[in-house]
Amino acid sequence: MIYVNRSGGICRKAEIEKALAYVRENGASLADGKVYLDGDKLYVSIQSYKTKNWEDCKYEAHRRYIDIQYIISGSEIITVTDKEGLTERAPYSDEKDVVFFQDDKKGTDFVLNAGDYVVVFPDDVHKPKVRAGESFDVKKAVVKILI
Repeated sequence: MIYVNRSGGICRKAEIEKALAYVRENGASLADGKVYLDGDKLYVSIQSYKTKNWEDCKYEAHRRYIDIQYIISGSEIITVTDKEGLTERAPYSDEKDVVFFQDDKKGTDFVLNAGDYVVVFPDDVHKPKVRAGESFDVKKAVVKILI
């Protein structure tokens, strides 16, 4: 297990534990889409995709939600860095709670396999979906916890 908190955000231990228990128990059987555990305060987005080259992935950050990126199956790298020196691709989207960055600044790479996860707090910049060596089919749960 991996835990990342660069922004000094408030830890939401109860919500994190509830979401991880749900994903561990149900993740493999869930179809792609959203599952609301507590309305928009706590939900899980199930995603399936093939990992890509590092340069083909985008850095992103959020303002309203903590992300738990939990690998259900497959393997990927998630790179985490700070905002310093990054250039936004487009303004922050309040509707989607995301801002993407256009830069290729190197950060810290975390190799995640089935059962591993990263917790990133608002404003932590992260680049998911990066291939770990070869390209893998990944099934991932992205848990969203409203701060």
